[in-house]
Amino acid sequence: MSKKADWFFMKESKWKESYLALRDIILNCSLTEDLKWGCPCYTHNGKNIVLIHGFKEYCAILFMQGALLKDSKKLLIQQTVNVQAARQMRFTDALQVHKLKTVIVSYIKEAIQNEESGRKVVLKKLNEYPVPAEFEKVLKNIPGLKKAFASLTPGRQKAYLFYFRSAKLSVTREGRIKKYIPKILEGKGLED
Repeated sequence: MSKKADWFFMKESKWKESYLALRDIILNCSLTEDLKWGCPCYTHNGKNIVLIHGFKEYCAILFMQGALLKDSKKLLIQQTVNVQAARQMRFTDALQVHKLKTVIVSYIKEAIQNEESGRKVVLKKLNEYPVPAEFEKVLKNIPGLKKAFASLTPGRQKAYLFYFRSAKLSVTREGRIKKYIPKILEGKGLED
């Protein structure tokens, strides 16, 4: 148990009982508890295996390399189409957690084995992400923008592409792009 993570489990939350049950199960799998991204994160030999987090409608454990798990019980959820490696197992009450204890433990053991073997999800390359036509147009027409965009880290480039592409209407995509051109030219990411 990590003292840093204690606050997460002691704060008032509708998921408190579920969080505590998950913590007990995970700690009995010989993982080390830490606090990362404001959530309890469990590691094996310094590598992230699973974390606990909560949302309005459910709490969940997130397997960092969950796409590699066999998921024989079909319990793992890909949060969005853009999430490549991680998968969630969701719960709406502590009773569900207790009922799925053996499954949770088996998934954690498989995740640990995958980590020990060095297996990793093969992530898409940047060039596999579609560039919205509206952004292609400004890349061609604004001096220095293409070079500035190319000099961003791949993660920052992907974040921009996801954000621009997620707008349903062309006019919205154009507005987003126009708003962020100065940040791209400054070498900053979407959230910088």
